[in-house]
Amino acid sequence: MEETQKPKKAVAISYEETAGAAPKVIAAGKGAIAEKIIETALEAGIHIQQDANLVELLSKVDIGEEIPVDLYQTVAEVLSFVYKVNNRFKEKVSRDSK
Repeated sequence: MEETQKPKKAVAISYEETAGAAPKVIAAGKGAIAEKIIETALEAGIHIQQDANLVELLSKVDIGEEIPVDLYQTVAEVLSFVYKVNNRFKEKVSRDSK
């Protein structure tokens, strides 16, 4: 029996610390739309975090809406990881350019 591959899914979130609000879902889709979301993020130098379970949960949030309270902890952990990766990258670029 052949396994059929599920279409790729992607969700993009945005968080502005100064706004004082929760992160918002700014894009979501599957298949070609997911590919475009991922491509756009990579072109912009945005780190991609792969978590199928989180994508499934976030894909139920309407675009432009804040994430639900029950996902705060999980999304906070992802954002913390992404900030650390971005800071390490910036430090490396800064050292390499000297």
